Amino acid sequence: MDGSEPSTAALRWAVEQARVDGGADAVLAWESPTSWYGLTPPSDEEMRTYASRAQEVLDQAVEDALGPGPGRPVPLRSTAVQGHPAAVLIDAAAGAKMLIVGNRGRGEFREALLGSVSMHCAQHAPCPVVVMR
Repeated sequence: MDGSEPSTAALRWAVEQARVDGGADAVLAWESPTSWYGLTPPSDEEMRTYASRAQEVLDQAVEDALGPGPGRPVPLRSTAVQGHPAAVLIDAAAGAKMLIVGNRGRGEFREALLGSVSMHCAQHAPCPVVVMR
């Protein structure tokens, strides 16, 4: 869930599917900024700040897509995880009945019909994958 329209559509579809299955997870993957150019890696405090901000971004994206928590039709757990989006989603799909992703996120190659993350998930997920346009 990165706040893009395809990820919002995927979340909404997942919630509808979860009415049958009983619950859903929203996952945002984030990576450590590389703006330090190899001089000094981010401190532990900076990493905690990045993690906290990623969780805030996810929580806001979920609320924007579905409305406030108490009115949601199914239980939804949202988790921000450090790592490459494709790897994070494949790990999150372990034991899941289904993985639902958007066809494109906020990457630079918006003209692609299927983004690299959704393509990787479709090829490697341990469960069925739905790709939302």
